[in-house]
Order: sequence, then C-alpha cells, then structure tokens
Amino acid sequence: MNKSAFEHHVSSWRMKAVEVCRSCGADSEEAEDIAQEVMLRLWQMHDDLEKYQSVDAVVTIAARHLLRDHHRRRTTETLNEASVISVSNSPQETLEMKENEQWLTEMLRQLPTTQRALLYMRQVERRSHEEIAQLLGIEKTSVSTLLARARRTLLKEIKQRNKQ
Repeated sequence: MNKSAFEHHVSSWRMKAVEVCRSCGADSEEAEDIAQEVMLRLWQMHDDLEKYQSVDAVVTIAARHLLRDHHRRRTTETLNEASVISVSNSPQETLEMKENEQWLTEMLRQLPTTQRALLYMRQVERRSHEEIAQLLGIEKTSVSTLLARARRTLLKEIKQRNKQ
C-alpha cells in the first residue's frame, strides 16, 4: 500500500482502534495511546497490508492485543509496588512469609512439568486459556482440566500443611 492510500484510510483505522479500546474498558487517554501504537505498527507493515482481506480486522486484533499487553505491564508494576510496601512487616512476619514462599516454590517444583508451565502461563503471564491452548497445541478443555488438577494438588498440600 502506498503512502497516499495509507493516509486516506488512517483516520478511519485510528477511530476503529480507539473504539475497540474503549469497548474493552480503556479510558479515552489510554485508548488514544493504544490507537497511536496501532497506527505505528500499521505503517511499519504498510507494504504488506494489501495481503489482508480486512485491514479493519487487523486493526481490531492489534488494538486488543496491545491493550491487553498494556494492562499486563500495569499489573506487574502494581505488584512490584505492593512488594515495596510490605517491607514494613515485623521480623517474625517477614520470616514466616519467606518460609511460606520457599515452601510454595518447592510444592510448585514438585508439580508435573506441564501443570507447572500451565500455572505459570496463567497466573504469572496472565494468558487466557485460549492463548495457552494455542501455544501448547492442545485443546482449551485440556488446559482447564490440567489447571484444575494443578490447583487441586496445591490446595491439598496447603490444607495438609495448615493441619500441622
């Protein structure tokens, strides 16, 4: 796609990106930021845009993915802030938290590799069941089943530990 054709469509694509972001819960400022990023990415691939049947669909998908990535980064920053705030715990609480973390790390290490990887992708990377299934080449129902199994195993271990 040449520069003039791109310029002709860019305003409608930008509005589409903003609309998609707003429909996914973004405020107007965040939606505008994401829309700018989408436009930048479209320009970077402007030579290949003619291959797509619907550039609007590309805009929609790109906006959703960029918004999701933006929310994930924001969640990570919030978690890091929370860990700084928790420094004010008493020495006993700090020791208990450290022991609990070590115990949980060991329990996670004992899980089968697949279950451990699924838990990591779901809980840490915040991937959806669909994404995980696609990445691993398995059915979505298998992802749900394996995650449930891993969580049940951890819950059982937690209950046993709390009885002691």
